[in-house]
Amino acid sequence: MSDEILYDRKGGVVVITINRPEQRNAISKAVRVGLRAAFERFEADDEAMVAILTGAGEKAFCAGMDLKEAADTMLGVPPRDFLPVIGDTVHVTKPVIAAVNGVAYAGGWLLAQMCDLCIAAEHATFAITESKVGRGMPWAAPLGHIIPQRVMMELLLTGDPVSAQRAYEIGFVNQVVPAAELMPAAMAMAEKIAGNAPLTVRAARELVYLSTEMGRSAALRAGHHVFERVYRSEDAQEGPRAFKEKRKPQWRGR
Repeated sequence: MSDEILYDRKGGVVVITINRPEQRNAISKAVRVGLRAAFERFEADDEAMVAILTGAGEKAFCAGMDLKEAADTMLGVPPRDFLPVIGDTVHVTKPVIAAVNGVAYAGGWLLAQMCDLCIAAEHATFAITESKVGRGMPWAAPLGHIIPQRVMMELLLTGDPVSAQRAYEIGFVNQVVPAAELMPAAMAMAEKIAGNAPLTVRAARELVYLSTEMGRSAALRAGHHVFERVYRSEDAQEGPRAFKEKRKPQWRGR
């Protein structure tokens, strides 16, 4: 893992930080390599239940692609695995929360979009700026499952930024908090999720994404299939038993 990506596990929660504050945490080759390694490490760690993705400093979550590097390398059509995108080029089955601490533009929007949940500081701003620099945003296709079509159209065609509050209003952000409360809020949500039954959490996450791919009846059938393993697990017996015995469940993930 590169020095431009920090990885810190606290109990069941991992904090992954893009560490290029002087460059507004722009996505360089080192960042791409480091993020991929971080997500693979998170997925492989049985003790890690939830990850938080954030940026170093107070100005930027991620300002997007390092355009100087792109100019130097004469980047044309990016290869399919150019960016480590959860749900596309990186396999992650556990929840990831974006803690957006400043601008999230272009690739920064993508990083926030690919996370399962998003908490933003009040001063954060979001934008899909590719139309202003002649680049593309094929990764924005799933955005239509998160926000209304005409809002998506405006964002893509104008490239103009929206505030954290506006991002919350259109359903892209889960919570907006003062800057000083961003990481505590993200950690509180992560710890709450990490304390729940891990098999149920992962299956619920999968169900949400499956349901966007199919109609109502097919999604119901898929849901029964996804949760069959959960129902047959030891944890499915531990939860009711712990409730009956008035104690905290001891989840084993099996």
